[in-house]
Amino acid sequence: MVDDLFILLGVALLAAFALVSAGHALIMKRDPRSSLGWIVICLMVPLVGPIFYWSMGVNRIVSRARKWQESGRRLAGLDHFRAVHAQDAAPALPPGAEYLSELRRLADRVVSVPLLAGNRLVPLEDGENAYPAMLEAVAAARQSIHLSTYIFDSDGAGRRFIAALSDAAGRGVDVRVMIDGLGEKYSFPRARTLMDGTRIRLARFLPLRQGLYMNLRNHRKLLIIDGEKAFTGGMNLGDRHLVERPVSSVVKDMHFAVEGPVVGELQRVFLEDWHFVTGELLDDERYFPPLALAGPAMARAVGDGPDKEFRKLFLILMGALSCATRQVQIMTPYFIPDRALVAALVTTALRGVEVTLILPEKNNLPYVHWASRAYLWELLQQGIRVFYQPPPFVHTKLFIVDGLWSLIGSANLDPRSLRLNFELNLEVYDRQFAGSLSRHVAGAIARSREVTLAEMDGRPLPEKVRDSAAKLFSPYL
Repeated sequence: MVDDLFILLGVALLAAFALVSAGHALIMKRDPRSSLGWIVICLMVPLVGPIFYWSMGVNRIVSRARKWQESGRRLAGLDHFRAVHAQDAAPALPPGAEYLSELRRLADRVVSVPLLAGNRLVPLEDGENAYPAMLEAVAAARQSIHLSTYIFDSDGAGRRFIAALSDAAGRGVDVRVMIDGLGEKYSFPRARTLMDGTRIRLARFLPLRQGLYMNLRNHRKLLIIDGEKAFTGGMNLGDRHLVERPVSSVVKDMHFAVEGPVVGELQRVFLEDWHFVTGELLDDERYFPPLALAGPAMARAVGDGPDKEFRKLFLILMGALSCATRQVQIMTPYFIPDRALVAALVTTALRGVEVTLILPEKNNLPYVHWASRAYLWELLQQGIRVFYQPPPFVHTKLFIVDGLWSLIGSANLDPRSLRLNFELNLEVYDRQFAGSLSRHVAGAIARSREVTLAEMDGRPLPEKVRDSAAKLFSPYL
């Protein structure tokens, strides 16, 4: 009799746990597909489903981030930097870009940092070009090196960075390295293990032991030298980005060297993340030195993540599509758009704008490739051109509008980047810079094959079923 009561009590507790979890998903999830999916998981998979929901489906960063912001997010050094670099409240957009003023106004409202003139950005293709420039900057550092990355491999390239960072720390440079708690697990031994015994200050962003944060990853890639020069983009640290090696696992990507006032805003992003992870508030003015104008580009740092009240990157992308008049070029490794983004792309194409989408033909995540294919038929039907780049896998992320405005950085066009990850992008107004990216896109198209509507229609039925089934899980991929 007692055993039966315990069994009934256990069943009742499990049912209550499932109902509470499903009710939370019903009320708190904004996306109805995501809400329905979690409700089904919670109710249909006792215990495991609710645990899975609370560990992966609930954003507990929001409350933590609000407390963090209230307890000292303002950086005194940044306030001084912004006072020194105060520009005209509404500096004129480059000649010919005046019609993008609505896009600029949108970003002014959703991003709390200014659009700054006087910047220079240099594209660096693959590790063969990016890593030497980054290592040279590390070797020349005098006061501080701040590095944030999602993946820090412990292979040859990773060890070269560790050695350079250790040497810099040994000569008295403040070296801080932040690695994502999940991204660090891509190699063994861990890069942080190789840093033991050095003077490098290391922090991990949301280690998995802190609440099973499988989502909510720090996907940003930042290297800031002395607060004066920065590198950012989509490239992690490791041999995978050395594409001249004769192996099939290489990953092509593009990084960017950045100089000018916007470097101060990139420094801000790192120091805010460092404070979030370690509790250490670095507000010394020496981290925000005065910066000379370095080039013609107007740029703005767009940090986004699940600690924000609205989706900054998503809104800026939607605004860019609505303002485009001639051409939109998109290169991304992971393409899983929601319905709003699909509608915006189709509407842009129907307005007569040439929309081009470049994807990898062979993705390192097959299920993402399957889900992406399920979206292509609708895009192709409305005149959007889609190209598949041949191997090796291309991890580059570019978004270019009318050869005038571009968005570069760490974010992909998928739910993780636009809703779950902490990302860092730069929006750039500069015809010359956008032109160089457009030429890169043109070269990629020349090496690629165009996907046709007939090809999508001609997929065997098992492939159509597989792709459509993968699409059902789009909010979770």
